Amino acid sequence: QLQLVESGGGSVQPGGSLRLSCAVSGFTLDRYAIGWFRQAPGKEREGVSCVSANDGSTYYKNSVKGRFTISRDVAKNTVYLQMNSLKPEDTAVYYCAAREMLCWEFRAADFPSWGRGTQVTVSS
Repeated sequence: QLQLVESGGGSVQPGGSLRLSCAVSGFTLDRYAIGWFRQAPGKEREGVSCVSANDGSTYYKNSVKGRFTISRDVAKNTVYLQMNSLKPEDTAVYYCAAREMLCWEFRAADFPSWGRGTQVTVSS
């Protein structure tokens, strides 16, 4: 059974940093792509970043490029999302999700397995 557990969320001021972790079990990161998604109140869930299984290629939503970095530790079965220069509009519940092998366009509908999410709040 595929399981994903997010951690590392919290409250920070604008310009601050957080590192989210996604610990996975029941599968390995060399077989499944992991995407990070977020959902703010009243908005649709959107893809933020993704790392593919086969070669570790990474992808980012335009608005987070240069601020967020996705990485993975295959031995620890954990994927990270380092978030720097956080803005109030980054406030959301952040989820990690898994699909086989490739990120494609990392749309939420294409990822069948999900964690429960972790809250990120950016406010002064």
